[in-house]
Amino acid sequence: MFLKRFFALLNARNKEFLRDRSAVSWNILMPMLIVAGFAFTFNGNFADQYKIGLVNAAQAAGLVDTLQAIKYIEYIKVTDIEAAKIKVQRHQLDMLIDAPQRRYWINDESPKGYLLEKIILSSNAGPLQKQVVSGKQIRYLDWVIPGILAMNMMFSALFGVGYVIVRYRKNGMLKRLKATPVTALEYLSVQIVSRLILIMAITIFIFYATNLFVDYAMHGSQLSLFLVFALGTISMISLGLLIAARVSSEETAGGLLNLFSWPMMFLSGVWFSLEGTNPVMQKIAEVFPLTHVTAAARSIMIDGAGLQDVSYHLIILIAQSIVFLAIGALTFRWE
Repeated sequence: MFLKRFFALLNARNKEFLRDRSAVSWNILMPMLIVAGFAFTFNGNFADQYKIGLVNAAQAAGLVDTLQAIKYIEYIKVTDIEAAKIKVQRHQLDMLIDAPQRRYWINDESPKGYLLEKIILSSNAGPLQKQVVSGKQIRYLDWVIPGILAMNMMFSALFGVGYVIVRYRKNGMLKRLKATPVTALEYLSVQIVSRLILIMAITIFIFYATNLFVDYAMHGSQLSLFLVFALGTISMISLGLLIAARVSSEETAGGLLNLFSWPMMFLSGVWFSLEGTNPVMQKIAEVFPLTHVTAAARSIMIDGAGLQDVSYHLIILIAQSIVFLAIGALTFRWE
């Protein structure tokens, strides 16, 4: 009987979404337009601000003082030079300078790195030796693609579930369901499975469709990537269910959903690296599911990481899903 109720609700919810052509079109077109816009406007090269990593700055005070006299550049102390080189590849740092050895690294695909090189070499810093960053250069577009896909999943998960439940509660649909044998946990589980199927289908389509004309980096397993996206989707759907568990006003639901979605979009490393930002903000970002989805997806796509390498992010996503769903089911209100 449980499976019969479950699949009946699942079938009804899927048909409801697919019959809303505007919602289906928007979920597909929006991320594709964002990817196309970045590919055309920035040609794969874009960064938000100048960031220079300094190695052993205390051992070359004169050079460091000269560099820090140049305005509008953020200097970040670096202790692990090999890890910092990877950050230069990934556009997390625009330049890396080893002050005592008077050498520097830039990413030849980074326009900010190119400009910094010209600025530094034309200053009073003296001669510096250019070093080649090993490995394939990573475009900004390659770096931002995982975040765009994850962001689209976030909006579809939060608003696609939150508004639906609030609308059902407002028009009395949930009140009628309360009179049936369906439990709150069953109903919420159906919402998760239905939205998961739809989001993953759309994400897979967008992934392959945009790659036809962008050809972004994909060094890891596609199966691992889709597993990360699936766990991230479940976590964000569960968050949407938690937000809408007791809300009866669509206006209130919209405000709460925006309250969660917009900070996530800007503080989860979707558009720019959090390297060098306030440590408190970095800790806050760890709370958001979008942070872990984006970080894990980037590791798989750019670094070729496996599931074991991103296990920390997967554990966080699973734990958040369980907590969000449990609290949502316990506090769920039919009327």
